[in-house]
Amino acid sequence: MVVPAWAAPGIASYYGRMATESILVLGAGGHGKAVLDLLMAGRAWRIAGVVDAVPRLASVLGHPVLGDETRLAALRQAGVTAAHPAIGANAARLAAAARLAAAGFALPTLIHPAAVIGAAVVVEEGAVVMARAVIGPEARIGRLALVNSGAIVEHDCVLEDAAHVGPGAVLAGGARVGAGALIGAGAVLAPGVSVGAGAVVAAGTAVVADVPSGARVGGVPARPLG
Repeated sequence: MVVPAWAAPGIASYYGRMATESILVLGAGGHGKAVLDLLMAGRAWRIAGVVDAVPRLASVLGHPVLGDETRLAALRQAGVTAAHPAIGANAARLAAAARLAAAGFALPTLIHPAAVIGAAVVVEEGAVVMARAVIGPEARIGRLALVNSGAIVEHDCVLEDAAHVGPGAVLAGGARVGAGALIGAGAVLAPGVSVGAGAVVAAGTAVVADVPSGARVGGVPARPLG
C-alpha cells in the first residue's frame, strides 16, 4: 500500500468513509486494546470482535471476545473479510498473521487518524502505525511492522518485516531496522544507523553505531547486554 501525503482533508476523507467491511482482532491483551482503539478512532472498519488463544474476558473495550482460534473458519465463512494479529511480540505476531492468512483473511494496513504520514511513504500489508506517530517522507514500513504511539520514523528510514518501534522512540533520517528487531520505548537511533534482524535495543538507548543481527544492546551510548 502506498500512502499519499495526507493533508487533513485527505485523512478526513479516508476515515470518514462508510465502514462496509468487517475486521477481526486476534489478541485480547494490551496490544489488542491499542489496535481496537485505533479501529474505533478511524471508523474505517466494522469491528467483528476479538479472538484470543486463551480467552479470559467476555469483551475488550466493549467488543465481544468470540472465543479462540478454532472460530476463525466460521467467522470467515460468516463474511468477516479481514483480520489483524494484535500481538506485540514480533515472532508471535508473524506466526499469527500466517494463521490468519491461511484461514483466508486479508491483513490490511492500519494507520491511526492521529498519525502523521509524509509524502511517498510505503506502508506494507498488516503494518500498524499508532496514534501520534510520525512517518517522514519516503520511509518504508515493512509487512507486519509496528510503529507504536508517539514514535518518530524520519525520512528515508526502513523498517523491515515484523520490526517493532516502541512508544516514543526516534529514528533519525536513513536509519534501518531489520526484520523482527525491537527498538525499545524512548530509544534513539542516529542518522543512517542500522539495527540487524532480530536485535533488541533496550528502552532509552542511544544507538550511534550499527547493531549486529541478534544482538541485545542498551545504555548511552549503546553497549552489548548480557
